[in-house]
Amino acid sequence: MRLIVSLFLLSLILALPTLSFSSNPPQISHPHDPNAPPEDPDRQKLDKEMFKKANQERQAQLRRDTERLYQLSAQLKQYVDKSNENTLSLDVIKKAEEIEKLAHSVREKMKGN
Repeated sequence: MRLIVSLFLLSLILALPTLSFSSNPPQISHPHDPNAPPEDPDRQKLDKEMFKKANQERQAQLRRDTERLYQLSAQLKQYVDKSNENTLSLDVIKKAEEIEKLAHSVREKMKGN
């Protein structure tokens, strides 16, 4: 269990710098309607700035969540080290569940959802 959690956290930490969040907002394609108004440059700029800010906030949240995962895994290790083969404390199970939920959240944020 410890090895799995450690490997997962290591992969998350190593993956964060390599994640590239595009600074260009997705372009919405409109049918070529000759009657459609031209794209507003101010609106495009605002959309791009909002997209960039959202990506920056997501990146900051990923860093906070990853730090929390690291802290939780250290706590889990301490709990496991204190237990023996005949006892598994409720704290160990709760900590593992908390790690699992946070790791799932981090994965979803990395996908951009």
